[in-house]
Amino acid sequence: MDIERKVGFQRRHVCRCHKFRWRGRATTNSPLDDEVFLFLVIQKFPVGRRSNVAFGLNRFRFLKLAILIKLVSIILNLMKIKYLFLGLCLISSGLFGQKTYQNNWESIDSRPVPAWFEDAKFGIFIHWGLYSVPAYSPTSRDKVGVYDRYAEWYWRRWQEPNKTQSFFTNFHNKAFGPNVKYPDFVNYFKAEMFQPDEWAQLFENAGAKYVVLTSKHHEGFTLWPSKQSWNWNAMDVGPHRDLLGDLTKSVKSKNIKMGYYYSLLEWYNPLYKKETLNEYIDQHMFPQMKDLVNTYHPDLVWTDGEWDYTSDKLRSTEFLSWLYNDSPVKNSVVVNDRWGKETRSKHGGFYTTEYDLVHDGDANGLDFGKPWEECRGIAGSFGYNRNENLEDYSSSEQLVHMLINKVARGGNLLLNIGPTADGRIPVIMQQRLTDIGSWLKVNGEGIYGTRKWDKAPKVTPATKQYFTQKGNDLYLITTEFPTAAMHVSGIKKPVSVSLLGSSVPVKSTFKNGTLSIAPPAITPGNNPCQYAWVVKIAGGI
Repeated sequence: MDIERKVGFQRRHVCRCHKFRWRGRATTNSPLDDEVFLFLVIQKFPVGRRSNVAFGLNRFRFLKLAILIKLVSIILNLMKIKYLFLGLCLISSGLFGQKTYQNNWESIDSRPVPAWFEDAKFGIFIHWGLYSVPAYSPTSRDKVGVYDRYAEWYWRRWQEPNKTQSFFTNFHNKAFGPNVKYPDFVNYFKAEMFQPDEWAQLFENAGAKYVVLTSKHHEGFTLWPSKQSWNWNAMDVGPHRDLLGDLTKSVKSKNIKMGYYYSLLEWYNPLYKKETLNEYIDQHMFPQMKDLVNTYHPDLVWTDGEWDYTSDKLRSTEFLSWLYNDSPVKNSVVVNDRWGKETRSKHGGFYTTEYDLVHDGDANGLDFGKPWEECRGIAGSFGYNRNENLEDYSSSEQLVHMLINKVARGGNLLLNIGPTADGRIPVIMQQRLTDIGSWLKVNGEGIYGTRKWDKAPKVTPATKQYFTQKGNDLYLITTEFPTAAMHVSGIKKPVSVSLLGSSVPVKSTFKNGTLSIAPPAITPGNNPCQYAWVVKIAGGI
């Protein structure tokens, strides 16, 4: 009848309902009165011309019935829409919805590590804080262990009885005098030469795809204006500057991922003890970590200082469930495995090694079931150590070989630099990073975005030929220029074989599933790079 009204249809109908006769006229301008509405109901439910449709009901009661029928019809239609909407919601949530992660390791560990991390391969670690003022620690020349060479542990090593305390005590008294306390170093931590854009340019030139800055080390001093570290942060004292925020802006402008190291412990925070650990977490640690995440939106949260308590005492899954469910970086953030004394290589996101150690265990021969990362300094310390000499530093060749070793085993390399208190990156560190970047500009195709080749021979200290894969392509990376044919078994006949960065033809033969590659005709004049060479075996997988 609505259609009929729209076209101005006029028609005579007769409805005999308890001796009731109706003559109706409907046009596009006429109102829908109760008689017309009654007629619509009769038309909606036709029962024949001579049927007594009202069953003796008077006009008023019939209209009430008609209205009731109309309301029921409207409700049914609304219910259809409601259930259709709910159905669409369920379908969309199943296809696109965010999984809710629970406050337990089984749920937290089920979250995949975002792919960008495995693709990145090479990152820059930065240890910078008040420890950059004394910038001292014994080195390997002093016959001390790996963990005893860290200049960022200056306060603890100097204050607490330990096997290296005499080194720090003697140095401190000589350099500063016994009356200078560690908090006094804030007066010398000025960062007056800090140029974040120059840092970011260096990182880009080095080929780094992500950066991790110490937002707060075990001393508790923060590089951003943290409300939980009043008068103990780089804005309130020292540089009077948001060092973390400034560097974050510069790094992200280069399309490099930005992450933050955060120490779960604080050596001399009065709440950081067994009896008041929950107060420390509720009043200090959780608010501070959430402020860091909410304010700066990190791509990576790199925790440390987890060895004093188990993860249940530190309530680590409580924080991680918030990070994965409710934080502004819930879909993209990456975390490590340092969330309690029992969690390394067991829980969290990617696994970590440190100077090829997991705690005190050798990690060189380990095969990890998850993405992993080796962190280390260019020399023996993370924080800047003025006591280190050239012999303490790894050469550019050694560093490139480290990167190749980690990537071929399915890992990343997070290589540390230690800036000075005035905000400079030591020249030797700049040189090492620049050399790595030069190599990656030629050979990055065989590093970035690759994965471990499952058929590769096991990597040992004697390994000179490494393998990575990307799609159907295989990359052979040799850390010594070959003087004889190289042989690769267990692959398909390749589409082509070439040397990255070079147009020199590479001769090869394929027989019975084995590819034989002749040494390329490389001379000092056409050598594409130093340190290591990458042969691309296109279509070999």
